[in-house]
Amino acid sequence: MEYSRMRGHYTWRHIPSFLQTPVGRRHLWTAALRRLWPLLQRLAMIYRRTALRHTCLVVVIGSFGKTTTARAISVALRGTDQHVSSYNFKSGVALAILKTPPWRRFAVIEAGIDAVGQMIHYARIIRPDVAVVTCIGSEHNRSLGSLQNTRNEKVKILAGLLPGGAAVLNGDDPNVRWMATQTQNRIITFGLGEMNEVWASHLTLNWPKGTQFKVHADGKMCETTVRLLGRHMAYPILAAIATALAEGYSLNQVLPRLQKLSPTPGRLEPIPLPNGGWILRDDFKSSLETIHAALDLLAQIPAERRMVVLGEVSEPPGSQGPIYREIGERIASIASRAIFIGGNFERYAAGAKRAGLPSSSMMDAERSVLKAVELLRKDLCSGDVVLIKGRDTQRLDRITLSLIGRKVCCDIDFCDTRAVRCETCPMLERG
Repeated sequence: MEYSRMRGHYTWRHIPSFLQTPVGRRHLWTAALRRLWPLLQRLAMIYRRTALRHTCLVVVIGSFGKTTTARAISVALRGTDQHVSSYNFKSGVALAILKTPPWRRFAVIEAGIDAVGQMIHYARIIRPDVAVVTCIGSEHNRSLGSLQNTRNEKVKILAGLLPGGAAVLNGDDPNVRWMATQTQNRIITFGLGEMNEVWASHLTLNWPKGTQFKVHADGKMCETTVRLLGRHMAYPILAAIATALAEGYSLNQVLPRLQKLSPTPGRLEPIPLPNGGWILRDDFKSSLETIHAALDLLAQIPAERRMVVLGEVSEPPGSQGPIYREIGERIASIASRAIFIGGNFERYAAGAKRAGLPSSSMMDAERSVLKAVELLRKDLCSGDVVLIKGRDTQRLDRITLSLIGRKVCCDIDFCDTRAVRCETCPMLERG
């Protein structure tokens, strides 16, 4: 079959098959948009230089945390996260610019890459007033090869900064901090370290309501409580504060807005269950760093029992066996039950067993979401918290949807459509 799972290539003879389903038709539409990238980027470039020349464009890049950071920045600057698109690749970036009305004072845009040479195009199209860099991680391990290559590609966004613009950088990440040496524009750093201009201290988790911490910025210290969970989710809040300060806002103006920001769906999102249990839903990405971040948070949550449903690691940086075994060991120190879904049960189980988790507490859902649901239903009780973590193409959000009462019949083990999410997919109940 002339189709690549990793790249999503199709031939003309596949079009009739796609036209037979709603998801297929939407997928064709997104495929058409990708082909229109050369035209859309030119139109977006012209639109930015004419109609949007007085609009402050904030671009958010980085390996993780882009969507939550973009939402937080939009809330800080505009009081709403509406019109923040997470379709952040090529034509999606161009459309985000073209959909921005010229009377809007601020617009926040995500930009994502998967190959060398892409970021410089975004820099020329967006010409940002503010460039925010969240972190450099292993997400692009296969396509870019190393953290240094990823850093060297992403830093090119700073070449597009307008005169008088600002680079808002995660000062806790050495690869992002290095970017400060690559631009003459104003630099504002954020993070948990005191060396940053905007930083946080005394972080306390208040499960499931949010996180309390002290913000240090602009020569002031303010206590705040946000609805996002855990120390890793403090970074989007701090990035938003730094961006707002760069645009002339004060802490007193920004913090009340950010306190209302809800978790991004699928990113450390708490979901109450009818039986009194809780889901910590983190099924959008599954790179190594995000797995450890989710486990860090789970370890802090007071619960009758902590459980983990874990899929596959996205682009593991290095030999896969040791990585999976190390994660299994961590799970054993945090959770009392583990369900593994995908093709790596033996690797996970080897590490977990070595760290003391009994074999009876580990279950293999193979590649079936519905089997994982069945195993959870038998075991999940009031007061339990279960972390559901997996890469996007595994669509583990179907587990949450089933446990909260949605009818789920779809049990495919791989889905790479960007056109629709499971909760709105017409195939969810049809299978």
